[in-house]
Amino acid sequence: MQLTKNDSYKWTFQSIGGATRVKIQSGEDIRHLAELDQKMWTVLSCPTTGLEIPDEMLQLLDFDGDGKIRVNEVIKTAEWLCAVLNDPDILLEENDVLRLDSLKADNEEAAQMLEVGKRLAGENGTISLAEVLAAIEAVKIEEQVPELKEVPAAPYDAEIMTAYAEDKEAYDAYFKDLRLEKLGLKKTDPETAPAIKEAKWQEMAEAIGKYEAEKAAIEADNAAATQAAADANAAALAAATAEFRPLLKLLRLKKNFYTLLKNYITFDDFYGKDTKAIFQCGTLIIDQRSCDLCVRVQDAGAMGSFAGLSGMYLLFLDCTNKTQNKQMSIVACVSAGDVDDLFVGKNAIFYDRSGLDYDAKVTKIIDNPISIKQAFWSPYKKFAKWIKDLVNKSAEEKESKGFEDMKNSATEATAKAGDATAEKKQAFDIAKFAGIFAAIGMALGFIGGFLTSLGSGIMSVLQMKMGILIFIGIILAIMLCISGPSMFIAYLKLRARNMAPVLNSNGWAINARAMVNVPFGKTLTQEAQFPLLNQPMKAWKKWCIGIACTIVVLCGLWLGNLCAWAGLPSPLPCFNKPAETEVIVDAEAAAEPVEEAVETPQAEDAVNE
Repeated sequence: MQLTKNDSYKWTFQSIGGATRVKIQSGEDIRHLAELDQKMWTVLSCPTTGLEIPDEMLQLLDFDGDGKIRVNEVIKTAEWLCAVLNDPDILLEENDVLRLDSLKADNEEAAQMLEVGKRLAGENGTISLAEVLAAIEAVKIEEQVPELKEVPAAPYDAEIMTAYAEDKEAYDAYFKDLRLEKLGLKKTDPETAPAIKEAKWQEMAEAIGKYEAEKAAIEADNAAATQAAADANAAALAAATAEFRPLLKLLRLKKNFYTLLKNYITFDDFYGKDTKAIFQCGTLIIDQRSCDLCVRVQDAGAMGSFAGLSGMYLLFLDCTNKTQNKQMSIVACVSAGDVDDLFVGKNAIFYDRSGLDYDAKVTKIIDNPISIKQAFWSPYKKFAKWIKDLVNKSAEEKESKGFEDMKNSATEATAKAGDATAEKKQAFDIAKFAGIFAAIGMALGFIGGFLTSLGSGIMSVLQMKMGILIFIGIILAIMLCISGPSMFIAYLKLRARNMAPVLNSNGWAINARAMVNVPFGKTLTQEAQFPLLNQPMKAWKKWCIGIACTIVVLCGLWLGNLCAWAGLPSPLPCFNKPAETEVIVDAEAAAEPVEEAVETPQAEDAVNE
């Protein structure tokens, strides 16, 4: 096949899933698949089982029967479809209903399908997969019935035959020992001598042996005759239904071939909003979320070795449906929410694509970041868990030590009570405990002095002109030092999440990346959305809100005073001083006396006039 690009046909390209891919959008694209550079295919091979496409259809593409569908087999199938169809655009319909006028009359194989289809088609001139399957079921053949030989009757009744089979070895050993005894080589225990004579035993053995040999030969002949008749009937049925096979193949491919292309050449179904890829086997419900990116595990060893390279948070689960006696192993990607309540052994429910439910149990976890938010809180949660484990360990040790001390004290008290000459209990050593109290006081004083020094240092920093900015910078720097590395690593891993290693470990040969970025990952895992309920607030929540509001008010007042003192604009307008207006006064004008205007009667009369 051609491995390099042929520029004679113009392909349409699209950017999807972090890679540039060819878009198969017409029958002409299918017709020219042989001209597409193989390096541009997203998949180079995929298994014929474990996918959400009927195995019967996938096996039609597996020409060499090796359990894999390769590029050249896809191209051969596309060429056959285009050879028997007038317009390959009908493959984009993705259904199993065929209009008979879609078949090429000048193609020999298509003409034969057309002839068969006319016998089965209705008045509308269409034929469906169900109608062809029904026609095959209705085929009648003259079945060959094998001539079976009759098995001869047993020489003895069933009880004797059973006893012979059970005691044969014991009797043979006894008569052998008896013959050896006659030769003086071995002595037989007379208590175990049977009532049957050796001659009678030999006669019985010969009769039963002859019967069993004849029976085995007859049963072998009958089995061969039965198999020959079954083969002949199968051959006759295959010959009678041979005319339906090309039409059956065409209808199965018409329904699923374009679906395969969208999951083979491109990953349109995987990245589509309302579609699922053929490797997505169902939905997992766990920890108040649903995970849609679930894949069957075909090889647990390979999956465990390579799936971690995907950079995704993965759950491995064993799923069982007891009513249908079905089992499967899956791996699910969790791409939203937190992981606090996900652990090995956790139970869940899995629904396959047909809606059948399975009991699921987590067997393994591959830990990777889920979101930046989770990465931000991760160091604090780990520190809290470390403190909790440390406290629990210390409590357990103290509890164990306290129990041992109590047990030892009880033992000593019992021994002293029984000893009449026991010495009086040592007097209370006040000096010893005074020293302990003094040490505790010194420790408290040291801690108090440290806190005072720390507060003085902080206030001295805040008393500087830019103290408030420095204080905020210190807080941000501390948070950055704690959560920054975790968030940065999470950012890099989230950008690099790739579905290809998971599929590769499941038997696929992936030729391009299948990225799962943060926005796309959120569509693959949906968290539960609860409505806001109008319920009375609990007392502890009211206290927390009240304390928080008080702290916010006090901090606002403190910040406003501090900014006003430092000469910085305060976030609270009430602390900003109004701007002073500078007034310029002319000294000479100020020195001149001001004459008051005196109203005269003449002036008033003039005004009145």
